[in-house]
Amino acid sequence: MSDLAPLLQRFFTDKLDGQMNASVHTKAAYADTFRLLLTYAHQRTGTAPSALRLADLDADMIGGFLQHLEDKRGNSASTRNARRAALRSFFTYASYRAPGAIATISQVLAIPAKRTKTTIVSFLTRTEAEALIAAPDTTTWTGRRDRLLLHLGIQTGLRVSELIGLRVVDVEIGPHSQLRCLGKGRKHRVIPLQKPAVRLLNAWLAESGTTPTAPLFPTSRGTPLSRAAVAKLLARHVTVASGRCPSLRGKNVTPHTLRHTCAMMLLHAGIDTASIALWLGHATIQTTQAYLHADLELKRRSLDRLAPIGDHPPARYQASDALIAFLTDR
Repeated sequence: MSDLAPLLQRFFTDKLDGQMNASVHTKAAYADTFRLLLTYAHQRTGTAPSALRLADLDADMIGGFLQHLEDKRGNSASTRNARRAALRSFFTYASYRAPGAIATISQVLAIPAKRTKTTIVSFLTRTEAEALIAAPDTTTWTGRRDRLLLHLGIQTGLRVSELIGLRVVDVEIGPHSQLRCLGKGRKHRVIPLQKPAVRLLNAWLAESGTTPTAPLFPTSRGTPLSRAAVAKLLARHVTVASGRCPSLRGKNVTPHTLRHTCAMMLLHAGIDTASIALWLGHATIQTTQAYLHADLELKRRSLDRLAPIGDHPPARYQASDALIAFLTDR
């Protein structure tokens, strides 16, 4: 076996598990990055992944792999940078355990991140959100489940991983109805619920009659919905909702769009960005600033406060000093 295989295994067991106590999502993302890299290196060199050496993963190989992600797999620059971050973590770890390969490692660590474009977040208007929530066929079991999922996604702003991770025990119905979730960065959050959401939850819990540890949004087999399943059902309901709300046609609606919609509704209600960051579980308030840039209504209100430009013809400039007038005429 080469020097790479045991080093990579120790990276996962020693650093990610032992030192960082990384989440399952982080470990899955890192493992996926190295599966793609080793497959790419195998295709390029003809060497089996278990036989690859650390020296084989030089700056040319890593740079070619990152470009391959964009050119062949169609990944965005942001995804490329996320893969690069995973590789940097490994090569930083390797620099202390393989000093003989420090020259190769240094060259890899010197590969810069690619600049990305900052796009305006996409969200649904209130009319579009209501049309989407009304799209599922509530005469079926899956339709009632999907309507509750869409409603909670928009009202609570939970990430799709947080939504599908909800269990029945995480729902608290009472004078102050709320949801509890374990979110990104292992942060526990409690989200209050509005009355329409409580009514849907009461009906769903009475119908499902499941145990406290059961998933709140199960499949027909009783297992939790996957992220891909949520994206698929959302696309189906967006198509139906487009018939009632034409503005949805051609709009790219993803599960994360529901989260953006919640944030924009809070912003339009006059909630400050610090409170919105707390509601959404953002690590910093800077993340929430993106919604200010996307809020066209806020920009229109700001414009209304300004005096119109061009109502009066511009006055001819008159110099206030004889010397300035002389210089102006030159």
